[in-house]
Amino acid sequence: MDSWEAYRDITRLGRKTRLPEQQRSLLWSIFEKVRSALIESSLITHAEMFTKLAIRIADSKNYPFDYCVVDESQDINVAQLRFLAALGGGRPNSLYFAGDLGQRIFQQPFSWKALGVDIRGRSRNLRINYRTSHQIRMQADRLLGPELSDVDGNAEERRGTTSVFNGPPPVITVLDSQDEEATTVAIWLGERIAEGLKPHEIGVFVRSSAELERATSAISEAGLDYKILDEHVETMIDQVSVCTMHLAKGLEFRAVVVMACDDEIIPLQERIETVADDADLQEVYDTERHMLYVACTRARDHLLVTSGDMPSEFLDDLRM
Repeated sequence: MDSWEAYRDITRLGRKTRLPEQQRSLLWSIFEKVRSALIESSLITHAEMFTKLAIRIADSKNYPFDYCVVDESQDINVAQLRFLAALGGGRPNSLYFAGDLGQRIFQQPFSWKALGVDIRGRSRNLRINYRTSHQIRMQADRLLGPELSDVDGNAEERRGTTSVFNGPPPVITVLDSQDEEATTVAIWLGERIAEGLKPHEIGVFVRSSAELERATSAISEAGLDYKILDEHVETMIDQVSVCTMHLAKGLEFRAVVVMACDDEIIPLQERIETVADDADLQEVYDTERHMLYVACTRARDHLLVTSGDMPSEFLDDLRM
């Protein structure tokens, strides 16, 4: 958007709360300053990059690919989908999307149909789970409803999925203090190592960076080395991987500990306090649930979920 008029009139896809013109005007004054700074530095945002590419492809009608396969499609944003729609060009079967609505943690839902990508009546649910044991998958699914749907009405039925292997039941434990939580996790980690697991086959996840120290304290108490993963998520041999739930997306470990599942940590109180209405509040709760679901399903064989304070309300659902 290059002008105030364009920003004023644009539809806020995925946003349930309508911004009044006065508030949009205030935000536009901020955007203008950011845009000017980017132009002076010869930089563009990722969103602008995808928008420019979409316009270029649509104008040229020269499609670089016959087909495009898109994984993790539940996390596609508006600019990226506009680019993919241009890449497909409305050609039959030119785009193939694979995703899981239960793992949508990065984007607010918005209408794909409004951007020219209509998958209604053309989707299919895969029923075989090769990554997670039957016991872990069944327990984690309790965090989600029996059916999830997107803005366009596409429904994803969660029932009927089958894992190809079994494992021990997950352990969900509420402790009286953070020190007791650390000791419990340390003992559990020691038991997994005694069973033959290697440190790099273990992941420890927390909701945000504020809880990382709780995780590293427990690992140190177990006498193990660890690596705190950054955005490159590069694991190290003989080191336990530690990261936030956001960075856990796409990872897989034989054993996983999800720590600090306390009240006001998940769902994160800071997010709840910023919502404008009940619809936005529900969206916060949904994405927080999805984050815990993602963290739990990074485990292949062993899962431990702990709280070291007043437990999150989500743990009640997880233990049902």
